[in-house]
Amino acid sequence: MKALCWNGINDLKVERVPDPYILNEGDAVVRLTMSSVCGSDLHLLDGYVPTMKAGDIIGHEFMGEVIEVGPGVKKLKRGDRVVVGSVLGCGSCEFCQSDQWSLCDNSNPNPEILEKAYGYAGAGIFGYSHAFGGYAGSHAEYIRVPYADHGAFKVPEGVKDEAAVFTSDAFPTGYMAADMCGIERGDTVVVWGAGGVGQMAMQSAYLLGAERVIAIDRYGDRLAKAKQYAKAEVLNYEEVDILEALKEMTGGRGPDRCIDAVGMEAHTTGMEQYYDKAKQTLRLQTDRPAVLRQAIMACRKGGTVSIVGVYGGLLDKFPMGAAMNKALTLRMGQMFAQKYIPKLLERVAAGEVDPSYMLTHKWTLDQGPEGYRMFKEKTDNCMRVVFTPSQ
Repeated sequence: MKALCWNGINDLKVERVPDPYILNEGDAVVRLTMSSVCGSDLHLLDGYVPTMKAGDIIGHEFMGEVIEVGPGVKKLKRGDRVVVGSVLGCGSCEFCQSDQWSLCDNSNPNPEILEKAYGYAGAGIFGYSHAFGGYAGSHAEYIRVPYADHGAFKVPEGVKDEAAVFTSDAFPTGYMAADMCGIERGDTVVVWGAGGVGQMAMQSAYLLGAERVIAIDRYGDRLAKAKQYAKAEVLNYEEVDILEALKEMTGGRGPDRCIDAVGMEAHTTGMEQYYDKAKQTLRLQTDRPAVLRQAIMACRKGGTVSIVGVYGGLLDKFPMGAAMNKALTLRMGQMFAQKYIPKLLERVAAGEVDPSYMLTHKWTLDQGPEGYRMFKEKTDNCMRVVFTPSQ
């Protein structure tokens, strides 16, 4: 089959690789109909997530048609149209049982790698390095889905593929970001990053009771979409001082909840950008935490900072004093796909949210390297490129 493979930093190639097959009784094999790029894939391309190997298939936000199931699969059958969560969960460990699926004890076959870095290992993730299990990703014609009864969900009739595909990762990640905030009626929520996850976090904040949502980014097309589709007020951080602007917009109080939907490769202005970029390039720090610093400084006393932008290692100039002395609550994590996907499919089916506007470019898998260049450089008003591997 064809697959989009990582071969080094910023080096992607479409290659021929062996077809997947049923390996364990709980597996399914899915023919990919749509597979989306994701901002966290860029961390792989830029070399900030170690343990990638040449030939690894990337991609983790996807949907398709079930073509084969193992003897232990009870909920799926051949021909089912399914969306699959990016995080794998066994369904039986204490973390899966408590709906903390990205902390699964059993789905990562290489726990020793993350144990060295983090103390304990979390779940496996499709197409996201050998530290997270070494699972083949979704930018391919077919994919093996382990623990299929727990990770693949039938798409309701009437929900179009263009909307369903984003319930795999972007929508549940954004929803979890808002859910972790503990939003109360009347709250003001600020979201840093108006990409796919940020857009979904904005809409989710309203679903959970926010009164105001403010979006922060520097790209005009993304801010326009945040305003049009997510009904957010918008700020361009290259044009205003964000901390001063947020104080003014909230009467000096500060926003109640702040969401970091950017993560380790945050861009900012002035000397802070040069400082973080230089230290990351020289590997003196692994992540650029400009957004996280801003969120902590901007958040009101007693507020909440929710972090779903991916961080991989160590940060410099972390404002711990501000977080502690303002009694902030910090919540974070890889998203709990299996907890949120079923309810989000219901919301999409009911017409409450239509994520399909994020799909700006639908391309064939052969255009994969070009698609990622466009996505990374944010040219042609690109928000999400979705590949159609079976076409």
